[in-house]
Amino acid sequence: MVSIPSFQRKVLSFYEKNKRDLPWRRTEDPYKILVSEVMLQQTQVDRVIAYFNRWMGKWPTAKRLSEASKEDVLKAWQGLGYNSRALRLWEASKVLSKEFPKIYDKLIEIKGIGPYTASAVLAFAFNEEIAVVDTNIRRVLIHELGLKEDISLEKLKEIALKCIPKGKSRVWHNALMDYGAMSATARKTKIRSLSKQGKFEGSTRETRAAILRLILEKKEVSMKEIEEKFKHPQIKEILDKMEKEGIVLKGKSIRLA
Repeated sequence: MVSIPSFQRKVLSFYEKNKRDLPWRRTEDPYKILVSEVMLQQTQVDRVIAYFNRWMGKWPTAKRLSEASKEDVLKAWQGLGYNSRALRLWEASKVLSKEFPKIYDKLIEIKGIGPYTASAVLAFAFNEEIAVVDTNIRRVLIHELGLKEDISLEKLKEIALKCIPKGKSRVWHNALMDYGAMSATARKTKIRSLSKQGKFEGSTRETRAAILRLILEKKEVSMKEIEEKFKHPQIKEILDKMEKEGIVLKGKSIRLA
């Protein structure tokens, strides 16, 4: 296994020459970093930039977001997919507008903030030395340190924590992400991701997005109209899941929850 100091020098040197200028890297505001992390889940960086900037133009603080309507939040999120993420962020803002915890155990108590997101916020907003392991970082660690591809996440986090340069958690994790995105890519390393997102076109995600657009436009839509318009074999299951996630309400007609 390559030495940790050598690994650090390699990644930080690459970052110094190739770092990406991203809007959420220009702030240490934990709310803004949280928004970026939620938007970046299963969405490409280039697509997120415009959404992030528009979102901050509307709701620059957790308090402002907490005062927004569910309809406005979902409209602003349209096109990013996985709309339940927007609702979780909106719900979280009602807690975070009062106080933004700086402790991991407190952060993950908030609905919608999972282990990875909590770790990312602590590293990027507060420079805390905590292991942040996403798909890119996992691939970099495995490839550069010569680790087995089936290494457990917990073991990987132990190693990742040892690699963080003292006092440089924020810079280090940004560097790892850029190195993984631009140098140690999946194509180059042949390291497979633990999960792979399917195609959007023709998927249930595409149908969900279209249903939500229709409801936001018309306020209420009959089940008959939805069935005739979309002709999806799983339409009832899709609507059931959207209701369970708190996006729609089903009754005589389908409307926003």
